[in-house]
Amino acid sequence: MDRYRLTKNACYLGGVTMAISANLSPLLFLTFRDMYHLSYTLLGFLVVINFFTQLAIDLVFTFFSKRFNIQKAVRNTPLVVFVGLLLYAVMPRCFPSMAFLWIVIGTIVFSVASGLSEVLLSPVIAAMPSDNPEGEMSKLHSMYAWGVVGVVLFSTLFLKLFGSRNWMYLALLWSIVPLADYLMFRMAELPQMDQTRVEKGKTKIFGKGIVLCALCIFFGGAAECTMSQWASGFIEQAIGVPKVYGDVIGVAAFAALLGMGRTLYAKFGKNIMSVLLFGMLGASVCYLAASLSMNPVVGVIACALTGLFAAMLWPGTLICVEEKFGDVGVAVYALMAAGGDLGASVAPQLMGVVSDKFGLTNAAQRLSGALHIGTEQIAMRAGLLAAGLFPIAGVVCILCMRKHFSKSDKA
Repeated sequence: MDRYRLTKNACYLGGVTMAISANLSPLLFLTFRDMYHLSYTLLGFLVVINFFTQLAIDLVFTFFSKRFNIQKAVRNTPLVVFVGLLLYAVMPRCFPSMAFLWIVIGTIVFSVASGLSEVLLSPVIAAMPSDNPEGEMSKLHSMYAWGVVGVVLFSTLFLKLFGSRNWMYLALLWSIVPLADYLMFRMAELPQMDQTRVEKGKTKIFGKGIVLCALCIFFGGAAECTMSQWASGFIEQAIGVPKVYGDVIGVAAFAALLGMGRTLYAKFGKNIMSVLLFGMLGASVCYLAASLSMNPVVGVIACALTGLFAAMLWPGTLICVEEKFGDVGVAVYALMAAGGDLGASVAPQLMGVVSDKFGLTNAAQRLSGALHIGTEQIAMRAGLLAAGLFPIAGVVCILCMRKHFSKSDKA
């Protein structure tokens, strides 16, 4: 019997817990907008808080990982998510005049835990003996994607049956998952992890190759998370598809294709650099199609297909790091997570800001009249188009990576 089977399962459930933390608020964007009269900028700010908090944790571990008891951090992280979700669900109901403040506080607490999970789960999986380490890493990240599918489907069904004003009970139900994960980690055996290892020479933590990988995961995080965070609101407001159908057909399909791409790579994947380039190119096309097409079918399909193309951009960069640099320590994983979280925070916030600002311009009014759609629809399309610049820049980054590693391999 595999001595680390329970550990692996706890890590996989940790991926689901991260999916809850990252995707519950976006599903409630329009609920919060209606109940608490929040702007798109403030809604995007929730995403920024989530990922910038994770980014702060990533940076702390990048430079000070040796000061932490890694095993205790791994075991207790899910408990922090549980506490954060309790604050997020209960306190706005108790103090409705300060609802947004408490939503922010709850978001900060469970985002701290998400940051810890992001930094620690990958090296835990990497430290366990395996015949297919790349497959195990891809499987870990696929659990996040399948977790998103579950979060979207269950949350959509709950809100349809019980109404959006009961959103806090939905958050309470989701808090059961990190509590179960905490109990699993308490019983699991954890492998030893190197907290400080960074090879000399070409694996310096800020060497050119590592920096290029950090940029790649930055653009990959932007491409994946902008669509995952905003697809629900975009499909409803900009495309005009009712929320329940948009969430299932667009958002859940995005997450399912995200999971499918990672699962397929875990079983059959190879040539990760080509996979990264193909994914970034495909994501660029999907962003352009979703933002510019006036056909709702094309728009929804483009949103969903982004999941397939973005599937390996984040975990694929980690696989590339392992492939090119060998056994790196927690600090390098933390730096990669910092790059991904920075992209996952900047790009969705940019979309919210552009949507708010562009909706007030004369250009938006003129386009609204010419295309016979509302200015809010025009504004959100402009925001998504701006976010599409990230995967386009990612294509350039991957081409630079291929050139750099080609020279490095020949040296």
